[in-house]
Amino acid sequence: CELVKEGVVVHPEIMVAVTNSASEVKLMKELIDAVAVEVMGKIGVTLDYKVGSMIELPRAAITADKLAEYSEFFSFGTNDLTQTTFGISRDDAEGKFLLYYVENGLLPEDPFQVLDEEGVGYLIRLAVEKGRQTRSDIEVGICGEHGGEPSSIRFCHYAGLNYVSCSPFRVPVARLAAA
Repeated sequence: CELVKEGVVVHPEIMVAVTNSASEVKLMKELIDAVAVEVMGKIGVTLDYKVGSMIELPRAAITADKLAEYSEFFSFGTNDLTQTTFGISRDDAEGKFLLYYVENGLLPEDPFQVLDEEGVGYLIRLAVEKGRQTRSDIEVGICGEHGGEPSSIRFCHYAGLNYVSCSPFRVPVARLAAA
């Protein structure tokens, strides 16, 4: 609001993280809307903003149609969604057994480096489909390590995502893969 007052054009997007139910998103959206009205009134400006959900839990992906009732966008936190889908801690797995799993063919690749299309990818495609059944214009993307990995970016394109987000050092690779 202060930037708007200074003449800066802003497009805030407020994301509710680690959501698992529509009622939780509804509650948070009501709180966010109330605070926004209060702040805009206090500063004397109005601005449009979006409220969305970070999908990091399988249940959120499965119930995405209901989350979309209160979410204008979804961002898939693929690092956490991978952890919760596989039921493993990235910190524990990478230092103890994940390399063994990959080297011995138990997993084709490290799912924290290359998006697991069969499991995690299924949940992403499901959430996109269900979310768009409720809100056809919902914007969807991912953030995390997968947002800078070429085969994961290709998956995101074919799954109908609007954007990927990644760490700065991965931006050149992500741009090339997206092209």
